[in-house]
Amino acid sequence: MNGFPAFPRGLTAPLLTPFEDDGTVSHGRYVEHAQRLLDGGCVALVPFGTTGEALSVGIHERTTALEALVEGGIDASVLLPGTGLSNVPDTVHLTRHAVGTGCAAVLVLPPFYVKDPSDQGLVDHLEALVDGVADDRLRIVLYHIPQVAGVGWPVDVVRRLHDAHPDTVVGIKDSSGDWGTTAAFFGIDGLAVWPGSEAWLLDGLGEGGPGCISATANVNAPAISEVVALHLAGRHDVAAVALGEAREWRAGLGEPLVPAMKRLLAQRLDDPTWANVRPPFEVAPA
Repeated sequence: MNGFPAFPRGLTAPLLTPFEDDGTVSHGRYVEHAQRLLDGGCVALVPFGTTGEALSVGIHERTTALEALVEGGIDASVLLPGTGLSNVPDTVHLTRHAVGTGCAAVLVLPPFYVKDPSDQGLVDHLEALVDGVADDRLRIVLYHIPQVAGVGWPVDVVRRLHDAHPDTVVGIKDSSGDWGTTAAFFGIDGLAVWPGSEAWLLDGLGEGGPGCISATANVNAPAISEVVALHLAGRHDVAAVALGEAREWRAGLGEPLVPAMKRLLAQRLDDPTWANVRPPFEVAPA
């Protein structure tokens, strides 16, 4: 039975990052949005994942925004910030900061951009991170999204890393969109596996997983959280219907997803600033 004891089973939201009209991170909106998602049923939050435009946000901006969340009243024990960059020193820096802030875990991409790294090279990269942080509190959730990053975490590599560091490499977010890959990760004993969207939420829960990490939690958290509640209550047929509705709702959001969700929040909150994005995204039309 896979699971991650730091969290109850449920929906995790990769936080959208709000920007002021001058392009800086809007800390006030960030804290308010995080609290809104927790109030809406989310059990955990991922600052600076793909949905949070992480690779368009500077390292100092990330650490400052994470501190703003905690100082604003968000419990660090529900946070899994993205810290993975293509080089070890910056990844160590962000990860040390997250651990020191009290975050439950960090979400770590493989070293993207480098073409076709070997399995041993990926292992060496992660080992260098573990050695560089050198903190027994470190908990790593690997982030597998090869269609975006260009590099993924192969199943055999994940198994090696988890076997070598069972108390450190504790989980993986699989955003590949391929259930066969997700199922293979579930086959690694003791590894927590989060599907990267609500599409596979019930499949993951059925395997004993902790839930899903879904971008659309930013704008549809109550409905997706209800799917989890129905499943845990044993109302599986009703949960399947509710999931179908959530998936259909997601399909209607449009692409690119991040600007579309930000536009929707701007409309819901009557706050045009929420529509702001950073290049290379463009603001979604009203």
